[in-house]
Formats: sequence, C-alpha cells, structure tokens
Amino acid sequence: MKNVKLAVIFYSMGGTNFQMAKWTKEAAELAGAEVKLLKVEELAPQAVVDANEGWKATEDATKDVPTATSADIEWADAIIFNVPTRFGNMPSQMKQFIDKQGGIWAQGKTVNKVVSATSSAQNMHGGQEATILSLYTSMMHWGAIIVPPGYSDAVLFGAGGNPYGTSVTVGQDGKMIEDVEDSVKYQATRTVNIAKQLINGQQ
Repeated sequence: MKNVKLAVIFYSMGGTNFQMAKWTKEAAELAGAEVKLLKVEELAPQAVVDANEGWKATEDATKDVPTATSADIEWADAIIFNVPTRFGNMPSQMKQFIDKQGGIWAQGKTVNKVVSATSSAQNMHGGQEATILSLYTSMMHWGAIIVPPGYSDAVLFGAGGNPYGTSVTVGQDGKMIEDVEDSVKYQATRTVNIAKQLINGQQ
C-alpha cells in the first residue's frame, strides 16, 4: 500500500495557523502520511512585519520552514491549507501562491489532489467559513477532490461545528478561544485516510 504524500501549506501572521499546521502535520504522520510542512511567501514589507511584535515573532518561529513551490504541489497526493481570514477571504499571500500555479494547472498536474482547509479570525463570525469556501472554489478549478470534515465526528462540535473545515476564534491576546486541537487532528486524519483510499484504489 502506497503512503500518502501530504503538503501542509500555511500562512500565519500571529502564529495561530502555524500551530494548526503543526497539529495537522502531527496527526497526518500518525496516520501514516509522508508530510511536508510549508509556508507561503510573505508579501508585506519587512518594516511592517518588524513593527508588529506578534508578526515578527511568528516570522522568527517559522524562519526554518521551507517556502511552498509548484514542485511541492506536484509531489503531493493531498494538501491541507491553514489560512487566516482577511475580510472574509484568504490573505493575499495565500492567494498569490494559488494564482502562481497556473502553469501546473494547465498541464493537469493539480487534478485529483485531495484537499482540505482550516481557518481562523478574530471574531466568531469574522469570515472563517467564507475564507474556506473561497479557497475551495479555486480547488474546484484545479480539479481537486475536496474533503471537508462535515459532521462526520462528534469532536467537530466541540470546536464550533464548522462543516467546511475547522475554524477558530482568536482573542485580542492572540490566543485561541475555542479548543480546536482535536478537531484539526481529526480533519487531518480524515483527509489522509480518504487520500489513501483513492491513491491505492488507482493502483
């Protein structure tokens, strides 16, 4: 049986989505996947990053994480995106990364990738669902196979019950309000297991 190759791709300004990405990686590896933890390129001017203590701390914490490339998308059987919300949409850093994949998209190299996503925002109704759905719209154009958590396990209700992907509210102190670790890990395991069924069914 072939092991699933999973790319965990995140953008994080305050550290929340980096933490969710690390939980994702941990659970996926326990499920037997070969995992690459990857960040997308920062677009903000360095002076802006340096002026924000939390942002700078996250930059420092993620300095050794490789930056995602098209080759990583080609390599992966499955992809889990961890993205914050920006006005009900994905941040420009993640959008640019997706937009840059036109070359491999045109060659059909994004087709049948198994995809899932998580998100965060500073308000309970701050656009987490819309952000995940906007990312999934791009994945439909890729020809990807979207694997949302739905309501497939009770653990999801403890995290707020978002059927599109685990999402969390971040307080003004930068800390997560809901306890979403188990939900993130469940979603990662589910995604790997679905990918495992698909890639081994093709052999």
